[in-house]
This record gives sequence, C-alpha cells and structure tokens, in this order.
Amino acid sequence: QVQLVESGGGLVQPGGSLKLSCAASGFTLDNYVFAWFRQAPGKGRKEVSCMISTDSSTYCAGSVKGRFTISRDNAKNTVHLQMSSLKVEDTDVYYCAAAFRALATVGPDDYEYWGQGTQVTVSS
Repeated sequence: QVQLVESGGGLVQPGGSLKLSCAASGFTLDNYVFAWFRQAPGKGRKEVSCMISTDSSTYCAGSVKGRFTISRDNAKNTVHLQMSSLKVEDTDVYYCAAAFRALATVGPDDYEYWGQGTQVTVSS
C-alpha cells in the first residue's frame, strides 16, 4: 500500500525556517519524481512549490526560488522541503506528491500519490 506522510509543518515567524518531510512507504523512490504543492483553504487548484526528478534535478517556483530547497534520500525513502526566509504569503497547506516518471512536471494532475497535507503558518 502506497502511502505518503508529511510532517514538519507549524507556526513560524516571518524570516524563520521550517523543514518539511515526506516519508514514503509501499514503494521505492528510485523511479518516482516528487513535488511539494501548496493550496490555500477554499482554493481548488494546488500550485507547485518545488519538484525533484529521479536524477535529483530540481525546480522551484519563482516565488520561492532561493528560499526553498527540495531534496530526496532514496535510501531513507524520504523527501524534504527546506523552507527559509519564510514570508506571510507562504502560509498554506503543503502536500507531498509522487509520480512514476523520470522528469517532474508542474501539473498536479500528473501525480498519482498524495499525502494528507501539513499546515504551514507564517505569522508574527
């Protein structure tokens, strides 16, 4: 049974940092791409924050580039999102997603497996 479980969300002050983790079970990570999506309450479409392909090449959206870093540890079946210099506008629910493909893509419909989401709140 494939499962993605996120952790690490919480409340942080502007300028602070958080590290989100996504623990995968039921499959090995080698042939899967991963992405972290964000979604505001009441909004239907998830937007990609960062994604990582099977060769560990990464892409982050312009709004978080230089502040967020995605990484993967295939041996530990874990994907991380290091969030730094957090801003109020980074507040959202963050979801880990996985897809069986080599190159990561930005469209949420391309991802087969999803975690339950973790809330990130940036507020003073």
